[in-house]
Amino acid sequence: MPNQDKTSTETPENIDLLIEPRWLIPVEPRGITLENYAVAVKDGRIIAVLPSEQAQQRFNAAHYVSLPEHVLIPGLINLHTHAAMTLMRGMADDLPLQEWLETRIWPAEAANISPAFVRDGTALACAEMLKGGITCFNDMYFYPEAAAEAVQQMGLRAVLGMVVLDFPTPYASDAEDYLHKGLAARDQFRTNPLLSFCMAPHAPYTVSDKTFERIVTLADQLDLPIHVHLHETAGEIETSMAEHGIRPIERLRRLGLLVPGLIAVHAVHLNEIEIAMLADFGCSVAHCPTSNMKLASGIAPIAQLIARGVHVGLGTDGAASNNRLDLFQEMRHAALLAKVSTGDASVLDAHTVLRMATLNGATALGMESLIGSIEAGKAADLCAVRINEIETSPCFSPVSHLAYVAGRESVSHVWVNGRLRVNDSVLQECDTEQLLAAAKLWQNKLSS
Repeated sequence: MPNQDKTSTETPENIDLLIEPRWLIPVEPRGITLENYAVAVKDGRIIAVLPSEQAQQRFNAAHYVSLPEHVLIPGLINLHTHAAMTLMRGMADDLPLQEWLETRIWPAEAANISPAFVRDGTALACAEMLKGGITCFNDMYFYPEAAAEAVQQMGLRAVLGMVVLDFPTPYASDAEDYLHKGLAARDQFRTNPLLSFCMAPHAPYTVSDKTFERIVTLADQLDLPIHVHLHETAGEIETSMAEHGIRPIERLRRLGLLVPGLIAVHAVHLNEIEIAMLADFGCSVAHCPTSNMKLASGIAPIAQLIARGVHVGLGTDGAASNNRLDLFQEMRHAALLAKVSTGDASVLDAHTVLRMATLNGATALGMESLIGSIEAGKAADLCAVRINEIETSPCFSPVSHLAYVAGRESVSHVWVNGRLRVNDSVLQECDTEQLLAAAKLWQNKLSS
């Protein structure tokens, strides 16, 4: 349970921030909603979670935030996205995945991709995510050094993928070139406490056995997660059977990629044996329900994966295939899809989908000791959601509202590492006019 120290007669402790919401959902312990509790923050860390009355006596806060009609939750974690592709939002809609990639996205990238494109697109994505309560995202895209610059500018937390393919792009010429450039970016930004990196082989149909083996070695040596699209479409599996004689997950198993650090993105088309394999090897899944629906990829067997103990987090995918970076939408879609696909209205309850959007994502990234729940000792990555509007009244259960009623427009305050990034729904330290001007510039270039 959260810290419930007895009232002290000693001089109050000086802290940076005290937040008092009406409701607090810590995520860990599981299934708990607290009322009239406070969160004390010092030097970017949560130092106590305790009843408000005790907090007022124990602490002297430089900043005090009262949230009388709000629920405070951990910052949301977007376990899979392509942030820079926000600049392609809506330019190639209503197409199946392979046609979408081969006829629209890859040609547009070949003509436009550059550090400036990635920097501007990632900054725009960061602004959108912050306004929606997302404090950390796991990215997969080119020029991670440009993405890192945008993340530093916007002030949220990110895990940047060192993307690898076995064909040339404007970013790199071959697999070794991708790896060299990705590792150089990691070395350049490794001292930033809000940035970390992962290996990001794109997919089994774009990466060779030799490259996968190299990635396994590097991930093991550097203790990095492996972030890969896997079993997204039926066509991907058919291609693997034709080219390799086995399904993609079995191919990755033979190559040594099924490890606890593997984040399998989408994982839509799985049989019972493959679900058991992901569980037995301790792999995680990044569930992207909206993208899966929009590209007609299918419905992932999330209830079965969770029942087997697989850590399932939530991702938006890129804005080019969603078209929103909105984890409130993903929570709702995940819960509803699981219910309708299993015929069981009790699966993926509200506490479960909130955990998927927070602590499960942190666990998949190996960051569960730092973020994902509101606990003493963790980073103060926090999100406040206002639920006293016409659209959200009445409220019988705050956690139910988070899953089924509230949207990203209900987010009022966001802190990253204890620093206020959204205040009363307004981005802080952000030149929104500049972001909008850059988006318009790239729209014109992509349209020409």
